[in-house]
Amino acid sequence: QVQLVESGGGLVQAGGSLRLSCAASGRAFNTYEIAWFRQAPGKEREFVAQINGNGGTTVYTDSVKGRFTISIDNAKNTVYLTMNPLKPEATAVYYCRARNTVFQHWLYWGQGTQITVSS
Repeated sequence: QVQLVESGGGLVQAGGSLRLSCAASGRAFNTYEIAWFRQAPGKEREFVAQINGNGGTTVYTDSVKGRFTISIDNAKNTVYLTMNPLKPEATAVYYCRARNTVFQHWLYWGQGTQITVSS
């Protein structure tokens, strides 16, 4: 079992920056892929970025490439999403997901953290 807790959301003006954290307890991240998703009001949840638990491969959705950076601190069992600059369309609830690289049905979600970007 993995418990995920997101933090770092808030209200920010367009052009500003935020760093989200996803802290895990229960198991170490090194056997998981950790991803950020977001869900805007009235829209489906969408993929944002992913990193391997060993800190290797990263993947981004096209709309955030060059502006968002996903990183991991294995010592703290925490994944970060640094977002700069932010655009109003980034307004959403951001969720962290951990998926085991071998047993992919071992899937865990955090409770989400709200980001609101004002124009």
